[in-house]
This record gives sequence, structure tokens and C-alpha cells, in this order.
Amino acid sequence: MTTSSAPVVTLDGLTVRYGRTTAVNGISLKVPRGSVYGLLGRNGAGKTSTVRCLLGQWKPTGGSAALFGADVWRHRSRLMSRVGVVLERDESPQSMTASQLGRFFAALYPRWDRTSFVDRLDRFSVPPDRPFGTMSRGQQRQLSLALALAPSPELLVLDDPTLGLDAVARREILDELIGELADRGTTVFVATNDIAGLEPVADRVGVIHGGDLVVDEGVDELKARFRRIRIRDSREIDPRFDGAEILRSRRIAGGVEVVVRVRRGELPPDGRDSDLEVHPMSLEEIFVALCGPDNGGAP
Repeated sequence: MTTSSAPVVTLDGLTVRYGRTTAVNGISLKVPRGSVYGLLGRNGAGKTSTVRCLLGQWKPTGGSAALFGADVWRHRSRLMSRVGVVLERDESPQSMTASQLGRFFAALYPRWDRTSFVDRLDRFSVPPDRPFGTMSRGQQRQLSLALALAPSPELLVLDDPTLGLDAVARREILDELIGELADRGTTVFVATNDIAGLEPVADRVGVIHGGDLVVDEGVDELKARFRRIRIRDSREIDPRFDGAEILRSRRIAGGVEVVVRVRRGELPPDGRDSDLEVHPMSLEEIFVALCGPDNGGAP
């Protein structure tokens, strides 16, 4: 998709502390216009704290968060009209129906598109006259997405939008995002654990681990640098991989399996020969290698 050089999201040395606990440790990243950025991390890694600062809900302990070139904490009131938000925990009034919420939001956004809102409710099979508190979790999340997209936002911020949803509801939400991106080129910043769902749509990902940003890279470039290698003898690593960073190593029947990260272009072609198998890795497998237990001290 087409992007411009001016970043929509800029985090510069963002730090968040709660007492003596550092939740976010000086992370910096940029999200170009029209792109999809996925922030990945285990529960408690610092994703939600980052999102709160990005939305101006929490003042950073250090560094800054900016949208469209303006500091969010100082200019939140004017910036939020350009942003659609879907949070992990929707705080919509439990007694209000989808139709009532639509009328309430329409008064807040000058570019509110009632037709697109009603159409999304119909596609999602969200009943317009049922109180929010009586809807299923999937319907609540789909309603939140319809409310977030109806003002035609320039930026969509999502905090674990598919958490706790069944496979059908997750697919519907992701398909809607893909359609929105194709139609309007909306910039998306999504913090999620749904890595498999994110992989087909993300342009770039950040991996946050223990408050540190350990990866900030294009999805294709990232996947090009990781391989799972099976060596059919007792050696720890083949000479062809001298200098590779070994993230994981384990004994398997007849040899050793390692996960390696190298500079792009240093890996041999995928495949196998008499004593070596080289396999590409999915984004989810790379995430586990970086953030799972016994990760070999990945940065």
C-alpha cells in the first residue's frame, strides 16, 4: 500500500513507570501514513501502557508520544477527532443500545458516516436495539469497531481487538480491517497477541519484551533473517552458520535443532541436504523464539 514519509505515530524514548516498576523502557518507533504497525508482546510486556500514552490517557514518565507531529498529552482534545479507538475493555454504558451509541458518537464527530455505521452493524449481525451489556463479547467488539470506523479516522488504534473472541468473530474483524485499508488507506496501530491474524496485514512489527522494544522491523525483512535449522549429528551448529545468533537450541532425535537470527542475505536457501534442514519461520514462531522461556538471552 502507498505510504507517505511523514509519520502518523512517533514514540521517542517513551518511558512509563508505576512506582518502582518500569512498564515501558525508553522505546522509540515511527509509523508512516497508510501503514499497519503491529505491537506484539506477552501479557504484562508494556503494550497497554504504550497504547494509553499514545492516546493521551497517561502522561509518560519520560520521552514523548506524538500523533500527526503533535504531542498527544498536550494536544489530546484536538487530535482525538482524527483517531478511531478499539480498546481491550470497552467502557460503553451497559444500558445503551447500538443505535443510541451511534447517535451519541455522531454528535462528537463532524465526519460521522451514519450509512457506513448501519451497514457494519448489519454485516456483523449486531442488533441495533439490544443493550450493550446483553450482547456477546464478539458483538460488543464488532460494535466498538463500527463506532471507531464511522468517523472515517486517519488513524485506527486497536488494543487486543480480537482477545477472547471465537475464530469466526476474529476473522470478521480482520476482514473488516483489510477492507478499510483497501478502501481508505487508514493508518493502523494495533497492540495484540493475535499474531497469526496480524501477519497477513501488517507492514511492520515491534516486539516489546519486559518493557524493551527488541524488534522494530518490516515483516518480510524480519522473516528473512530467522530460520529453524535441524542438523543431523551432534554438532551444536554447522560451520556455515558461524557468527549467527542462536536464540534457541535443543536436542532432537538424531541431532540438534536451533533457531538462528542473522543479517539479511546470510542464510542459505530453504531446503535440505544430507545432514541439514533449513526451514522458514512464521511471525508467531519468531515471537516465541524472542519472548518465550529459555530464549537464550535475546535482546
